[in-house]
Amino acid sequence: MRKKNNPHSFHIPVMGLAFTIDSPIKVAKYGISSVVSIVDDVLIEKMNEYYSSKFEIPFKAISTKVEDYRAKRITSYLNTVDTIVKHKFETLKKSFEEKSSEFEKYMDMLPDFSEVKQNFLETIQNNHLKKDISNWIQNNLMPGAIDVNIMTKLDKDNYNKNELLPSEFNDAHAALRGFANSNLESSVVLSAGMNPRLYSYFEKFNDFYPDENGFQKKKIILKVSDYRSALIQGKFLAKKGLWVSEYRIESGLNCGGHAFASDGYLMGPILEEFKNHKNDLISDVHNILIAALNHKGKSIPNVPLELKITAQGGVGTSEEHEFLLDNYNIDSVGWGTPFLLVPEASTVDKQTIDTLKVAKEKDLFLSNISPLGVPFNSLRGNTNEILKNERIANNKAGSSCPKKFLASNKDFSEKVICTASKKFQTMKLNELKDECLTSDEYSKKSSQITDKACLCEGLSNAALINYNLDQKGEDQGVAICPGPNMAYFSKELSLKEMINHIYGKANVIATNNRPHMFIKELSMYVDYFSNKVDELKDSLNSKNEKYLTTFQSNLNDGIEYYQDLFSNFEVNKENLLNDLQHLKNKLFNVHIPILVKI
Repeated sequence: MRKKNNPHSFHIPVMGLAFTIDSPIKVAKYGISSVVSIVDDVLIEKMNEYYSSKFEIPFKAISTKVEDYRAKRITSYLNTVDTIVKHKFETLKKSFEEKSSEFEKYMDMLPDFSEVKQNFLETIQNNHLKKDISNWIQNNLMPGAIDVNIMTKLDKDNYNKNELLPSEFNDAHAALRGFANSNLESSVVLSAGMNPRLYSYFEKFNDFYPDENGFQKKKIILKVSDYRSALIQGKFLAKKGLWVSEYRIESGLNCGGHAFASDGYLMGPILEEFKNHKNDLISDVHNILIAALNHKGKSIPNVPLELKITAQGGVGTSEEHEFLLDNYNIDSVGWGTPFLLVPEASTVDKQTIDTLKVAKEKDLFLSNISPLGVPFNSLRGNTNEILKNERIANNKAGSSCPKKFLASNKDFSEKVICTASKKFQTMKLNELKDECLTSDEYSKKSSQITDKACLCEGLSNAALINYNLDQKGEDQGVAICPGPNMAYFSKELSLKEMINHIYGKANVIATNNRPHMFIKELSMYVDYFSNKVDELKDSLNSKNEKYLTTFQSNLNDGIEYYQDLFSNFEVNKENLLNDLQHLKNKLFNVHIPILVKI
């Protein structure tokens, strides 16, 4: 059954550091929810100053010498965004009498099945008094959510000079505090896996606990890749009296940004499991929650708390959008990558947009550039890559690393340093010189070291370029991390054009060769598996052998699920089944080496 409690059936996920940093200011007034990254407090401080000046909001700079400056910067910016969104939304509601008004644009972009849209048309037909219509607008229109994202792994220790600060001053902890202390009534999206210490820190903030009516000022969204992970994390938080309001299922590989590959579990079967076990998930976790709230002496909600299931990663057509909503009963579909070509919704510099527009499948690839050591979706020819390669050619590999948000390596000191930094790469390259390596071996190993890129700067620079904000230090260019779906979108789009595409009122994809999102993901996993076999064949042990065998088996189970699913399709059934058979043959042509037991 189609859910109708939100104005739209899609949301814009977090993208990079800059690409959705101000998306709520651009789209929330139209009822569109989006997610802001709160990793980079340096960028956030600059954006706060920019928008405060633009909307004549009092601004007071927060120096790095101020105690708890990171959290305070984040709180201040989120409050600024909240103020601007509320002002824009009130202005929009008052504009309904004007022709070509923002109010008209709000209504026009809603899907036809929207309960809000249907009720408004009914109100117009039944009421002739402007006052009645105005009252309806005030009571029924809602802006999109101003949600925030914290990547749980980005939680490095911080120091005051050489003194280690308490854990609440760690990066992710401070970001959470910045959100918790803000005026927002929205959600924090936690990505990149479980961080028990950070999860426990949520207990400090009353806004995350429900009242007797089930109201939570601030909610928790978990980005997950499978049902088991959702259940484990949901129970962990429930034992602390904390409810997960939404599980956001993302494809392991068919997505943008960091790619956290599953062990061969595919999106379709994962969504099916959530659909079949949603009620079990609610009841199991809810019982734990009530016991914990009771133990803490907190309010016990009179009604079961709401639980949403959403999905994102690789969706690109209205047919796929509708299928996800209807077949899996999900509440919203995340559309990320295509919105990088929509300046009305995201913040991307012109040179990068031009590179995105002409990108083909070969230009969108999983790279090893992330200092976190996690595969990272990259765009060939981005300015960050060009500048990095120029420095390597001039024997000046590495970044000056002013922000250190991705610092995690302790090979050379107790304090973490970033593997993309000049300091780290210089020491690693010097170590190589002491090894007796052939030129080919040296070239291969040195490339693995210098391949790491400065993503802290690269993923934030687009906003500085777009708004002509001060850029200090060494130029790192713009790194961008679209999913492979970008290959099928080839022009800059208006917000209305993109939404019409999502809801099937128009088609902005020129090519007829775009694979179904499930086929594309499976294809990526088969390639990933093949590469893993090559990677592990010379160091095979029983653990690796079991991993590869399980991976292949899980992919085969997914293929069998899709064979049943696609057999019931009315459109394009034969092509989909042929694609599946081709990928199954390809999968089992990859032979796992047999471990010789002595």
